[in-house]
Amino acid sequence: MSDKEVRTMPVLHMTCASCAANVEKNLNTQDGILTASVNLATSSVKIEYVPEKVNFEKIKSSLRAAGYDIMTDEDTDAQSNNIDEINARNYRSLRFRTAGAILLAFPVAVIGMFFMDMPYANIIMWLLTTPVVMWLGNRFFINAWQQAKHGTATMDTLVALSTGVAYLFSTFNTLFPEVWHSRGLHAHVYFEAAAVIIAFILLGRLLEERAKGSTSSAIRKLMGMQPKQVIVIRDDGTEEMIPIEQVVRGDVILVKPGDKIAVDGIVLRGSSWVDESMLSGEPVPVMKESGSQVFAGTINQKGSFRFRAEKVGAETMLAQIIKMVQEAQGSKAPVQKLVDKIAAVFVPVVMGIAVTAFIIWLIFGGEESLTQGLLALITVLVIACPCALGLATPTAIMVGIGKGAEKGILIKDAVSLEFGRKTDTLLVDKTGTITKGQPVVTDTIWLKDESSLSPVLLAIEKQSEHPLATAVANYYNNVEAAGIDKFESITGKGVMAEYNGDRFFAGSLKLLEENNISVDKTLADAALEFSRQAKSAVWFAGSSQAIAILAVADPIKPTSKQAFSMLHEMGIDVVMVTGDNAETAAAIAAEAGIRKFRAGMLPADKSEYVKKLQKDGRIVAMAGDGINDSAALAQADVSIAMGRGSDIAMDVARMTIVSADLRKIPEAIKLSKQTVATIRQNLFWAFIYNVIGIPLAAGVLYPFTGFLLNPMIAGAAMAFSSVSVVLNSLRLRIRK
Repeated sequence: MSDKEVRTMPVLHMTCASCAANVEKNLNTQDGILTASVNLATSSVKIEYVPEKVNFEKIKSSLRAAGYDIMTDEDTDAQSNNIDEINARNYRSLRFRTAGAILLAFPVAVIGMFFMDMPYANIIMWLLTTPVVMWLGNRFFINAWQQAKHGTATMDTLVALSTGVAYLFSTFNTLFPEVWHSRGLHAHVYFEAAAVIIAFILLGRLLEERAKGSTSSAIRKLMGMQPKQVIVIRDDGTEEMIPIEQVVRGDVILVKPGDKIAVDGIVLRGSSWVDESMLSGEPVPVMKESGSQVFAGTINQKGSFRFRAEKVGAETMLAQIIKMVQEAQGSKAPVQKLVDKIAAVFVPVVMGIAVTAFIIWLIFGGEESLTQGLLALITVLVIACPCALGLATPTAIMVGIGKGAEKGILIKDAVSLEFGRKTDTLLVDKTGTITKGQPVVTDTIWLKDESSLSPVLLAIEKQSEHPLATAVANYYNNVEAAGIDKFESITGKGVMAEYNGDRFFAGSLKLLEENNISVDKTLADAALEFSRQAKSAVWFAGSSQAIAILAVADPIKPTSKQAFSMLHEMGIDVVMVTGDNAETAAAIAAEAGIRKFRAGMLPADKSEYVKKLQKDGRIVAMAGDGINDSAALAQADVSIAMGRGSDIAMDVARMTIVSADLRKIPEAIKLSKQTVATIRQNLFWAFIYNVIGIPLAAGVLYPFTGFLLNPMIAGAAMAFSSVSVVLNSLRLRIRK
C-alpha cells in the first residue's frame, strides 16, 4: 500500500457546528482520504490520505458545490492562503451585516407593532426589509439552497424558508392588497418577522465568531515566545545574527541576559538562572550550567551562556505545546446545536404539513379552495417562523454571560455554559491557581540580634541573582540596607560578602558545609521541619557559625480551602496537577483540603491526563493560569483561567475568573445549571405555540367548528412566543 501523508489545510465559509459536520462528511467520502477531522475553532481540517489516490481539485469542487472551500498548497494567491486574514475579513463582513440588519430591523419592528395604521407603513417596512433579506441576510438563502441540493436541513434552512415566505407574501400583499380585499380578507404583512429574525440570527453568529477568534491569537502568542533572530557562534569564533528558521541541529547559540531561548539544547559554557515557568508552572527560576538542558520559549535571567542546539523547528518542546493546543481544540467533537438538530426534523415536517393543508383545501375547499389553501400554506409557514427558536438560546446565554460578568466570571461561549453543569471532575494547577504564585518568607529563626544583622542580609540579597533572594529582600523592605564592602556570587550555592571586616554567607546548607560553618541544633531541626512542609530554606551565616534560617514558600490563597470544600459538597472530584515534586505537592494538597494530586507533570502529561479522564466518561474542567496549562485547558470540556495569569492561558480558556478567587468556580457551575435550565424552558415556549398553532393554521378545526386561524393572529402568537422567551431569560437575572 502507498505511504500515507497527513496535512492540515484551512477551510472557508464554515459558520457553525453543522457546517463542520457537513465538511467532515463530504471529505470522508472522497477517494484517497482515509480520515478527515475538522477543527471549527481554527477553521481547518486535518486530513490523512494516500497521495496517489487523492485529487484535491475534485475535493475543492465538491466542497464548493456544498458552499465551502479548502485552501491547498497549490493555491498561488498568498493572501488567500493567510487564513487569519481571511477569517478577520469574514468577521468584519459579519459585523457590518449584523449592525446593518439591526439598524434596519428596529424601525420595521416598531412600525409593525405600534404604527401599522400610519400612512405608507407597508411601503416603508418593505423598503427597509428588502436590503435585510436580499443583501445582509442573503447567506442564509445561499446556504439553505446548497444544503437542500445535498438533502440536508439546518437552522439556515428554517431561517431562509420562513423569512423568505414571510417577505414574499408581505411584498405581494403590499403591492396587490386588493386580491385579498376583494375576497373580504385583510392583506396582512410580516416584514417585521423577516427583518427581526435575520438580525437576531446574525447577532448570534457574530457573538460565536468573536469567541472563536481568540483561539488563533493564543497560538500566535505561543509562537511569539521564540525570538525571531539568534546569535550563532561559528567555528572560527565569530558571532552571526541569523533568523531562527535557519538554526540547525549542532549550532552553538549565545544567550545574553534577558533573552528568550530559541530552541532546545545543552549548555556548553557559562551559567545563569532560567525562568521555566512556561513548562513547569513553578515561579522559581532554575540554575543552568554546563551540561544542563534548556528549552525554547523559556527566559534567561541575568547570566550569559552558550548552548548547542539539539532540537529545532517542530521538534522543540514549545512546538509540541503549540501542536497539542491545536489538536486539542480540533479533537473535541463540535457541540451540535440543538436548534440544528430540531431544524433537521422540523423543516420537513412543517413543509409537509403546509403542502398537505394546501392540497386538502384545494380538493375539498369549495369555491374559495385556492385562496384558502394558499392562505393555510402561508399561515403554517409563517407561524413556524423560528423567531422564538432563534431567541431561545442567545437570550439565555447573553443574560447568563452578563450575570457571570457581574460576579467576576467572564464567559466566552455557550459551550462552557453547556458543559459547566455536567462537570464531575476539576483539575486544578498548583502555582498561581491554588497558591499565590509568588514566593514569600513565611518563617524566620535567628540566633543573634535580627535588628542589627538583617540590614547586612538585605544588602547581600539585593545584589544576589538567586531567585529566592527577591523574597528575602521584599520581607525586609522596611529595613535600610547596610553598605557591604565585598560581594561574590558562588554559582548554584549562594553568595559571600564582607561587612566591617567580617565575612557573611547567604544561600544553601551546602555553601555553609563547604566553608566549615557550624550549624546549631535549633536551626538544623527547623530546616528539617521546613523540608517536611515543602518550604525552601535560606541560610545566613557569619565566618564560623550559622546565624539564621528563613523559610520561603508559595502560600496558598486564603480562599482556596473554602472553594474546594464547596466543590466537594457539590460532588465534584478535585485533583491537583503540578509540575512540582511529590513532597511539595502533598504538603500543598493537605493544606488546601484536596484529596488527590499528581506531581511532576509536564504540559503534555496534563493534557494526556485530561484525555484519559474523558475516555473514562468524565466531564473535565481544568483551572490554570500558566502557559504550561494551555494544552490541558484546550483539551478540557470546561477551561477556566485565572485573571492574573498569562495572556495565553486566558486566550485558550473559555472562562476567566477575574479575581483569581477559586470560590467563583462553584458559582460558575451553578450559573451554568441555571442558564441551561432557562434555555430548555425557552425551547418549550418557542415550540408550544408551534405545536398548537400549526394544526390550527392548517385548518384542522374547520370541518368541526368552522374556525380558521387568521394570519394576523398567527403573527401575534409568534410575537407572543418571542416575548415569552425574552421574559423567561430576563428572569435568570433575579435568580440567586
